[in-house]
Formats: sequence, structure tokens, C-alpha cells
Amino acid sequence: MRQRNTMRIVIRSTSLLAVVCCALFLSSLSADDWPQYRGPNRDGRSEETGLLKSWPVEDPEVLWRRELGDGYSGIAVVQGRAFTMFGSGGDEYAGAFDAATGKELWRFRMGGNFRNREGGGPRATPTVFGGIVYFLGARSKLYALDAATGKERWGLDLEKELGSKVPEWGTSTSPLIEGGALIVDVAGRKNYAVVAFDKDTGEVLWHSGSHRAAYSSPIAVTLGGERQVVVFNAQGLVGVSAQDGERFWSVPWTTDWDVNASTPIFVPKSGIFISTGYDTGAALFQIVREGEKFKAYQIWRNRVMKNHFNSSVLVDRHIYGFDMGTLKCIDALSGEEVWRARGGFSKGSLLYADGQLIVLGGSGNLGLIEATPEEFRRKAHARILKSKTWTMPTLANGVLFVRDFEEMLALRVGEAAPQ
Repeated sequence: MRQRNTMRIVIRSTSLLAVVCCALFLSSLSADDWPQYRGPNRDGRSEETGLLKSWPVEDPEVLWRRELGDGYSGIAVVQGRAFTMFGSGGDEYAGAFDAATGKELWRFRMGGNFRNREGGGPRATPTVFGGIVYFLGARSKLYALDAATGKERWGLDLEKELGSKVPEWGTSTSPLIEGGALIVDVAGRKNYAVVAFDKDTGEVLWHSGSHRAAYSSPIAVTLGGERQVVVFNAQGLVGVSAQDGERFWSVPWTTDWDVNASTPIFVPKSGIFISTGYDTGAALFQIVREGEKFKAYQIWRNRVMKNHFNSSVLVDRHIYGFDMGTLKCIDALSGEEVWRARGGFSKGSLLYADGQLIVLGGSGNLGLIEATPEEFRRKAHARILKSKTWTMPTLANGVLFVRDFEEMLALRVGEAAPQ
């Protein structure tokens, strides 16, 4: 026991140093960059202000558009560069683009293109940290590339090397930076479900658990004084130590075809919110420390909010999201429905910034909605894309980046012209 405790002290000291380094790096970024899936804090929220409250003649200004390719991969924007993945022909690529003009700066071939009946191409969103971009392809190939040049720093075939099984609709989880580690829901061989890699070398730092892959992305939160990685896998929700992967708690949760796709949401002082489609529903779990152990208590569960593929957003004590094809506002603490609206969006995705919800429907309809529990208040609406748009939009420095299976667009949504 003493040896284990000593080991954890060393690991935590190293992790603390890495967290300090992380904070120093993030302080050098623009406050309005979007470095990973679901934004700066992986919660679908931006602290950016000065956004337009309506759009001229109902349509936002298109700054540029360019042909892209297959895929649902989101767009990360850091220090004037936009990073995403796409399929072209029989290949899958990671790419960097000038955020101001859309000009392609470099591309890196990741392997063969993934295809199925829902469309080909990559699914995950790149993660940018310390001049490196981390890409995870639909066939579970993980790469760390130099953000400036696209040169490979390290790469791993998770399927071949760690036993990761590519799920039916492709590997969709987005890598998470926590301290000095890159954490991925590998869903590999025994005890290699959640894996922490050294972000600089790709060396395995720790590995934990055994489960099947779903389509969600991990988050890192502090619960009961412990920094934890929370993963929503095919069998349920699990919390493990961010320092060494020790399993703290778990909650069973299954959905048809293993489509646990939305990312968990941390509700301060209350717990973790999850939601899935196929008539499964949503729930809030409070994670409580009892002595040296943790336990998850269900606060509420119902079918009022059923996120199919994209996640909801928490604003104050209310959660906004898509109950399949209906946009809803629910009370986070009780699970009760506050309002609902079709809005012409079908299934879609959304983000929050400056008191507003920017909502992108699955058929290319973009809307600006006031984030208020009082009622559904639409401020603007436009049709901007033509094919399936299941990718969450990205907001960075007054510009909204969106994509479908054919092209990528940059739209001005800030009051000041982008620099």
C-alpha cells in the first residue's frame, strides 16, 4: 500500500506540473480560439462576446468557401489556422487551412477512407495543443502532427497495436488533453479501454478498463477532490482517475446499436448529464465521495431529451439541445421540459456564446436563438449548406466555421471584422 501511495504521489506531482504547463500554454492562445471538440472547455460554450444579434437580410456574410470532402470531422481553430479531417477518393486526410482565407496550407494522408451507409470520411475532431495537432481517423489511426508543417511527430494504429475495434459507424471519439497526457477512448484489448498517451512521444502512460466503443468523447472534471476522466462508452458511463486510470465509479447505460454518442455534460454542484436517442432518454447523476470510494446516484431520468448524435449545452441551470428532431429547453436539476420548438432544423447541433444559441440543423439550416428559458425566440435564420450537416459548428474570433460533405464555409457572425 505504501508503494502504491508513493507511486500516486509521484504521478500526481508530474500531473500537477503538466497542468501548470497547460495553463501557461493556454494563456498564450487567443481567448476566442476553438482548440478541440465542443470548444475551449469541451462543453459547447464560448466566452466570446460582441456577436451579431441578427444577420443582414437574414443571411450571415460568407467570408470564404472551399471544396472539402467526405466526413463529419469538426473544425479546430487556433492562432489563425483551421484544422479538420476529410475523405477524398479512397484516402482519408488531416488538413490545415488559413482561417482568414480558406487556403489549404498542408494535408497529411492518414490511410484508407472509411465508408458506410451514413457516408464516408473521418468522424472525430482534431485537438490542438502546444504546436501539435492530434488527429484520430475513422479507422482508429492516431497521429500527432506539427501544426505549422503537418510533419508527423508520432503515430499509432490503435486497431493493430492496442486491439481497438472500429465500431459500425466509424471511430468517432475526439482525443482529450489532460495535463501532459493525450487521453483516448481506445476500447482496445483487456485493460486498454481508456488509454493515456504521452502527448509528445505517444508512449502509453496508463491504461484502464475494458468496454466496447461508442461514439462519445471523454471529458475531464474534478469530482470529490479528484481529477477524473469521464467516458461514455457502449455499456455506460465511467469515471477514472486522470492520474493513473484507477476506476472510481460507473453507471450502466445502453442504447440500441451502441449509439451512446453525445458527450457528457458536467453540471456544477449536481453531477453529470447524459442523453441518448432511440427512445432511451436522459439522466442526471450525482457523483459522491464516500470515504475512499465514489458512488453515482441517479437524480432524475426521463425521455424528455433524446440526443441522437450531437450534445446539448448547459446555460445557467437550463439545458438546450435536440430531442431527436425537436429543439428543447429543459431544467437541468429536475429534467422537466421548459419549452420546445421544431424551428425547421430537423436533427442538429448547437453552441452557446454571448447570450445566444447558434443552431445548425441537419439539412443545412442555421439559426440564431436567444438562450432564455422564457420561450423560443428566434433572431435569425438562413439556409447555408446543401447536404447532410451533422458536424457541430465552430466559433472563433467572430467567425463561424461550418461544413458538410462537399464544402467548408466561414461566416462572419461578429460585430467587428475579423483580423
